[in-house]
Amino acid sequence: MTKNNEQRGELATFLRTRRARLSPTDVGLPRTARRKTVGLRREEVAQLAGVGVTWYTWLEQGREINVSVQVLDSLAQTLRLSAEEKAHLFLLAGQVPLQHPAPQQEQVSPFLQKLLEHQRSSPAYIMGRRWDVLAWNRAACQVITNFAALPVEERNIMRFIFTYEESRHRFVDWEAMAQRILAQFRASSSHYRDDEQLGALITDLQHCSPEFACWWPRHEVQGRQAGQKKLLHPQAGLLELDHSTFQIDGSPGLKMVIYLPANEETAKKLELLYKQETIAGGVAHLG
Repeated sequence: MTKNNEQRGELATFLRTRRARLSPTDVGLPRTARRKTVGLRREEVAQLAGVGVTWYTWLEQGREINVSVQVLDSLAQTLRLSAEEKAHLFLLAGQVPLQHPAPQQEQVSPFLQKLLEHQRSSPAYIMGRRWDVLAWNRAACQVITNFAALPVEERNIMRFIFTYEESRHRFVDWEAMAQRILAQFRASSSHYRDDEQLGALITDLQHCSPEFACWWPRHEVQGRQAGQKKLLHPQAGLLELDHSTFQIDGSPGLKMVIYLPANEETAKKLELLYKQETIAGGVAHLG
């Protein structure tokens, strides 16, 4: 299968999954008594989007047809897509240019490394376009996992979440968290469809993780938003952390993730962990 065929197939699957999650009442249509189709019918989507039924059917079949920006806008509105889902739709349809080719070697500048260190007891790390963890501070090792002790090829957020048993015990409500992370990863990875190593990572995760293999075909996409995570630390107990992700200006694909204590009790626990000499070597490391 060529890359173009694969991309058309992904576009077709994405449209089908978005159509399946809507009911007629969601889009202002009356609900009929007998209805075998899960979600909207193809003809209903076509009618609401103002396109031909046959043309839309071909689109969902992954046929080689051109899709205009105007039609994509209409489909996004009809299918009630979020901003992230709409961007994903445009990428799959080839209407949004990919980001400039990222450099093969992703590097963290000394200033960014210093910025990580100055977060002190607040866990923070920088990840690349494949979600490899490139740099981190001591608090990240103490609270999330000891990145310094992992082999370089294993320092990846998706690998940690989906293939390490430690993550299942560390994160409260692991399943809901993992599904959100996967949706964010799919939205992010759409920008780097030609990255062979990223494709290999996705294939490997499908083989190694039953959950990843089950959820990946759902085509859920989300932007990385601020939120809160609850972790069960083996020494400190429950930690409630607010977190946010920041795009690093001038470095396509690099993002910094910072966790802050959500309450005073967690702040005290983080400060105590920071003071303990649990990580040998110093305050931060580079991969």
